[in-house]
Amino acid sequence: MKILKYLMVVVFSLMVADVSAFQIKELALGSKAPMVNQKMEDVSGRSLSLSEVAQENGLLVIFSCNTCPWVIKWQDRYPDISSLARANNIGMIALNPNEDYRERGDGMDDMIKHAKKAGYDFPYVLDKDHVVADAFGASRTPHVYLFNGDMELVYVGAIDDNANDAASVKDYYIKDAIEELISGQVLSRPNTKSLGCTIKRIS
Repeated sequence: MKILKYLMVVVFSLMVADVSAFQIKELALGSKAPMVNQKMEDVSGRSLSLSEVAQENGLLVIFSCNTCPWVIKWQDRYPDISSLARANNIGMIALNPNEDYRERGDGMDDMIKHAKKAGYDFPYVLDKDHVVADAFGASRTPHVYLFNGDMELVYVGAIDDNANDAASVKDYYIKDAIEELISGQVLSRPNTKSLGCTIKRIS
């Protein structure tokens, strides 16, 4: 009987957690970037906000982390994305929202080591208590948001269509979105499915 009660409590807790997660609403296309002045600690030791990273033509935000296998698969694309964004006067920043994993590989010391090993040349900040991720409605790592020069959301979703093999990518979602944005075109694919690990939120 005690075991049954315990299992019921566990199941109920998971149901509550799932409901809580589903209540977080993803930012709609065309929306202004939220919490742009929220200061976050960067691996460099600086304190940065989204507004400080944004450039003339916009901002690319990636909710990322150290521990998710999907991030590990995709992060070999990060340098090329960073170069493309920089060449087009678009700021780029990665946020780690995994508050429940700070002691399990997603703390600041881990982030510093991870960024150095991966060769990040863009800000990688700690989203404390996942407040920015919550405001964006981000659900996974990686989860990508591209804003135009007016800080309006023009693309949300995945990096490309093949996490496993960069050489086999057929649809370059972010690359295409940036190029279409800069050329003044209406984005042909403003929304794709985000694939990755669920953000490790605290209750």
